[in-house]
Amino acid sequence: MTTQAFVAIGANLGDARETVERAIADLASLPKTRVTARSSLYRTAPVDATGPDFINAVVELQTELDPHALLAELHRLEAVAGRERPYRNAPRTLDLDLLRHGDAVIETQTLTLPHARMNERAFVLLPLAEIAPDQVTSEQIAHVADQRIERL
Repeated sequence: MTTQAFVAIGANLGDARETVERAIADLASLPKTRVTARSSLYRTAPVDATGPDFINAVVELQTELDPHALLAELHRLEAVAGRERPYRNAPRTLDLDLLRHGDAVIETQTLTLPHARMNERAFVLLPLAEIAPDQVTSEQIAHVADQRIERL
């Protein structure tokens, strides 16, 4: 049985646009998983982070992987892309955040679903609204209206 999941993608080091496009292709190649929708690319200012602007997107997946297995695959893809975590919210070659996995509600040290801060970030909400408008409310969009974001 497959489950609908949403993953936010971001990068702000190196060729961020190419990295995000590559990540979308890599997500499509995960076992028992397929990409069923992808947003446009967006340029955004860092939020609670430093460094150059980010390139962001959101993808919808249909997956047979459970939330923890999918998260492990996301971390593996980040590592392959050279992701380092020298400090919280450091600039990054690739950031993959599991936003939702079906109706799962999980709160552990390694995984929180739905993603704890997704409603605070325009770079998540606007791309998510583009591909799954039923997942985002107008109130959520209004809450992040002061954040700089540009659809590419």
